[in-house]
Amino acid sequence: MKVAIIGAGSLGQSIAKGLLKNKVVKSLYLTKRNTSSITKFNEFSEVILTSNNEEAVKNSDILIFAVQPRHLENLLKNIKPLLNDNHVLISVITGFSIAKIESIVGLHAYIIRSMPNTAASVGQSMTCLSPNVKGKEKVALAKTIFNSLGVSMVIPEEQLQAATVICASGIAFWMRLIRATTQGAIQLGFEAHEAHELAMQTCFGAATLLKESGNHPEAEIDRVTTPGGCTIEGLNEMEHQGLSSSLIKGINKSFDKINQIKN
Repeated sequence: MKVAIIGAGSLGQSIAKGLLKNKVVKSLYLTKRNTSSITKFNEFSEVILTSNNEEAVKNSDILIFAVQPRHLENLLKNIKPLLNDNHVLISVITGFSIAKIESIVGLHAYIIRSMPNTAASVGQSMTCLSPNVKGKEKVALAKTIFNSLGVSMVIPEEQLQAATVICASGIAFWMRLIRATTQGAIQLGFEAHEAHELAMQTCFGAATLLKESGNHPEAEIDRVTTPGGCTIEGLNEMEHQGLSSSLIKGINKSFDKINQIKN
């Protein structure tokens, strides 16, 4: 595939790393106003770094837009004359609707909104995809791309804001929970590096258990809680202090905020 990532910021670079790691691109253009911060990608023969978006568009079939929302409208207007019938437009930009993109480039374009997360760089992203009517013809192609970066799911566009909170913001939420577990382990006497490894691997193990078993979280919790034991004592104290409630409230606050920037 001939791919261009327009706007190689944090998320754009994560996608690039995943694509390169899985060897699914023939060529990969990475664009940024100042390419000096992404020169590490020069080690890959298939990568071309440029500050010229038009050059990237002319030489690519799949265009992944990862710029800031306020820049997308002018960018689309500038490259519209260069678009052809083979171009697939994939936007990973929060709050910029398919209808808004169609109003600029036209209804005939293959358009897919996508929300991966930064775990794309290690092949573990959860990516949600929402196509326009024409873009449905290219969903299989988009899934090929994003399944190489983890797991993908097709959802209605009206659910994409919520998916952004759960999957993209969710990376930060889980990082904070791991950090808190690390701090707790340090308080119990472990060295910082030991505490960090204990927290990370235990989190990874919990997620892997659920994924491979297909069990509900409570079923796995029941396996490690004994009557009057230390696990249920800790769980109950966390719930008394509002663990689940705080997490749910945080998710809803993020959702309220993301809907303020919806276009």
